[in-house]
Amino acid sequence: MRNFRVVACLLALGVLALAPAYLSAYELSLLGRFLALSILALGLTMTWGRTGILSLGQGVFFGLGGYFLAMHLKLMRLGAGEIPDFMEWTGLGYLPWWWKPFYSGAFSLATIILVPALLAGALAWLVFRRRVGGVYFAIITQALALAFSTLLISQQKYTGGFNGLTDFGDAFGFTLGDNGAQLGLYWLTLGVLAPAFAFSAWLLDTHFGKLLCAIRDGENRVRFLGYDPVPYKAAVFALGALFAAVAGALFTLHDGVISPAMVGVVPSIEMIIWVAVGGRESLAGAVLGTLVVNLCKDWVSSAMPELWLFAMGVLFIVVVTIFPRGLGGMLEGWLLPGAEGLLARFGDRKKRASRLGEAPPRGSQRAEMMKKSEVQQNA
Repeated sequence: MRNFRVVACLLALGVLALAPAYLSAYELSLLGRFLALSILALGLTMTWGRTGILSLGQGVFFGLGGYFLAMHLKLMRLGAGEIPDFMEWTGLGYLPWWWKPFYSGAFSLATIILVPALLAGALAWLVFRRRVGGVYFAIITQALALAFSTLLISQQKYTGGFNGLTDFGDAFGFTLGDNGAQLGLYWLTLGVLAPAFAFSAWLLDTHFGKLLCAIRDGENRVRFLGYDPVPYKAAVFALGALFAAVAGALFTLHDGVISPAMVGVVPSIEMIIWVAVGGRESLAGAVLGTLVVNLCKDWVSSAMPELWLFAMGVLFIVVVTIFPRGLGGMLEGWLLPGAEGLLARFGDRKKRASRLGEAPPRGSQRAEMMKKSEVQQNA
């Protein structure tokens, strides 16, 4: 089954890799954005689906990654002594000291990787040490998302307020509006998603990943067996925050804007819906659910914008009540039984024969062996 899943993932990767050949520039840009969001969904699968940590505040880490990169891109458009336009409009008149390090691209990339992961790990350590979990942890993270979006809006002279940060020209020497840059950005996103997916699959297959599932199913039993769940939960929550921050940075490059509307409570809940629709225990389902939900959102919100929120609610209710394993579980239910049958027919028969030191039975030999087995069963 593992080989079958590997082949299926490689085929899906090949289809995505060939997307520039059969998609228009707009469709490719849209797919690139959704693939960036899929990186965040992988982190949610590990934290929520495999560890049982429901976070309603992933938008915070997504926003941190997006704002850290946007600050660098905004400063790259300025000349000597200039400040961002929104600071001029609000009468600030100078560049704050904590903006200045973001002139460095290396510093910006380092903050995207380190700051969200460290903040998430510290938060998880403090909360889980007191054995706070379940719905209480979900409420805490939701409150953080609300506080973060409110802070961004209220500090307009430092963060751009409700409009956020936009109007980026170049990124690390490339003009973002060029077709070549957009194609390269798509390849970059796919090049980040594929290793993130492979790393997540490998991690969940290790002893660490099995402990995460054990913590989800019976944390007290894990503690009784001599393991402290707190470091494991803090580590996986920090990893999920890292994935969210990287997704936020890539999405900002694709979309050309990052604002409080993308990091608050509602976006954080939508992120949970992506994973629920795809199947919260399936990495492939997380990617599939993110693509399906966001493609539907783009289509429905364009054709009937007033119905999108209702459609989202109905979709979530249907998945939770009727298809709790999501799209990933449905695909496994359809595809894996057939694959198991093929393996049983062509693989297991040869293995059994090799154990007995005989050739695989064929024709009349097979019929004779079946008769012998029937006689033995009757006896």
